[in-house]
Amino acid sequence: MKEPCAARSLNRAALASALREARARTLGLYAAFEQALGPSMPVPMRDELNPPLWELGHIGWFADRWIGRHLQRHLGTAADPQAARRPARQARRGLDADAVYDSSLVPHALRWHIALPDLDHTLADLQASLDDTLQCLAQTEDTDQGLYFFRLALFHEDMHAEAAVHMAQTLGIAPGPWAQIAATEAPPGLPVLAELALAATEVRLGWEGAGFAFDNELGAHTVKLAACHIDAAPVSWARFLPFVEAGGYLEPRWWTPAGWDWRSSCAATAPRFLRRQGDGWEWHRFGSWVPVQPKQTAVHLNAHEAQAWCRWAGRRLPTEAEWMAAARHAHWQGMQVWEWTASRFQPFPGFEAHPYRDYSAPWFDGRPVLKGASPATAARLRHPAYRNFYTPQRNDILAGFRSVAA
Repeated sequence: MKEPCAARSLNRAALASALREARARTLGLYAAFEQALGPSMPVPMRDELNPPLWELGHIGWFADRWIGRHLQRHLGTAADPQAARRPARQARRGLDADAVYDSSLVPHALRWHIALPDLDHTLADLQASLDDTLQCLAQTEDTDQGLYFFRLALFHEDMHAEAAVHMAQTLGIAPGPWAQIAATEAPPGLPVLAELALAATEVRLGWEGAGFAFDNELGAHTVKLAACHIDAAPVSWARFLPFVEAGGYLEPRWWTPAGWDWRSSCAATAPRFLRRQGDGWEWHRFGSWVPVQPKQTAVHLNAHEAQAWCRWAGRRLPTEAEWMAAARHAHWQGMQVWEWTASRFQPFPGFEAHPYRDYSAPWFDGRPVLKGASPATAARLRHPAYRNFYTPQRNDILAGFRSVAA
C-alpha cells in the first residue's frame, strides 16, 4: 500500500523525541498502577494480563536486546537474530535478564513466579536503557536500515502502552490522561451514511515503498473484490444492544460452535463490562460506571460476539481486503476501535520473518486479523496497512466491528 506515513519514516531527531514521549506515557500509565496497587503492583494470573513489573522490565530489555546489546543493529532487517550480543546490564547484579524478560522463552504463567527486580531497580534499568538507546541513535546512520531497530523499539513500547490501558480496564484502575492519546472522528461536513456501496474493484494489500514495515505487512499483492455494501462506521451500541435485549446471548443458532463454547464457558448474557440499569445500560469504564450512549461505537466485543450479531442481523464480517477497500471511500469512518474481520492472520505471499522472529510467525495459527485502531493506540501506529491480531475470545481489548450485507 503506497500511502505516505511520516511515523514510519522518522529520522534520528524525530525518533529521539518520539522515544522520550513513549517513555513518558509508559511511566505515566504504570504510575497509576503503583498508586492503585502499591510498588510491587500485584495482579491476578490471567491470560490477558502480565505482571506490571515484568512488563516494565520487558520494555527496557527489548530495546537493549535489539539496540544496545546488538552488534548487528546497523544491518536492520538483514541482521542475524542469533548474532553475538553484549551482556545485559542486569548481569552486574547477578540477574540473567534474558531468562526473565524474553517473552519468547519465558512462558506466560511463569512470569508470576519469577523473582523480579523491585520497582526502583526496574525503573533504573528502564532509564539506563533509554539513555543507551538515545546514545546509539545519535551515532547511527540516518537510513531505513540503520534506524530499523530504533523504530521497532518505539512501536514495541507503544504496543505495550496500549496493553497497559487494557490492563487498567480489566483491573478497574483509572489510568488518567495517559489512556487516550489519539482519537479520530469523521471529517467535518460529510453526510453521515449508514452504508458504503463498493463497486467490484481491486485492492492492494501489504506495505510498499520506503520506511518501516512489519514483516507480516510485506508481500504486497492485489485482491479482486466483488461489489458489496459495508457499514460506513463500526457498529454502535444502538445497533448491537437490541441483539442482547432479544436474548441473543442465549440462542445457540446465532453462534458458531466455537463461539457458543466460549459463551457457555463464561455464561455470558451481555457484553463484558456492561450491565442493565433501569431502562438503559451502563459501562464499567476504568473502575467507574458510566451510562452507555447509544451512538457510541460498541466496544470490548470479541470475534465470537461480532459473528453472532452478524448472523442475527443477516450480515457478515468484512474480509481484510473489503475493509481496505472501504477505507479508501470518502465517507468512511474508522480508527475508532480495533475491528474484527473475517480474514485469518496468515502470511502474505513471499513472507520472510524479520530478525525479531516471533513478532508474526508464531501467530499464523488462524486467529483473526483486526484492522483500524483504538483511542488508546499511539497516533504513529495508526495506518490502514497495519494488521493487528488477537485470539477470538479476547474482549478486554478496545475492539468492535463493522458488517457487510450478506
